Amino acid sequence: MKTKLFAMATIGIFIFACSPKVSQPEAPKTPEAPLSPELAAGKMLYENNCGKCHKLYDAKDFTAENWTPILASMQKKAKISDEDRAKIYAYLTK
Repeated sequence: MKTKLFAMATIGIFIFACSPKVSQPEAPKTPEAPLSPELAAGKMLYENNCGKCHKLYDAKDFTAENWTPILASMQKKAKISDEDRAKIYAYLTK
């Protein structure tokens, strides 16, 4: 009896593991509004300078207060001017 129960449980687990996975459809993404020239420049600077060394974080991953010390630290490493840092900050905190 125990052997049959074990065999049935094993078969059930095998069938469950091999069944197709059903995923939920993703909600359609709304297109982003066009960026102003200053924000577009900040985006370009962010992607070209920050993306050289590490993955790019979503701007919403951090608050405006969190971005300030992050950018101050990265400015030295990436050799970015104060003006470029301000553009990147404006883009990330838009």
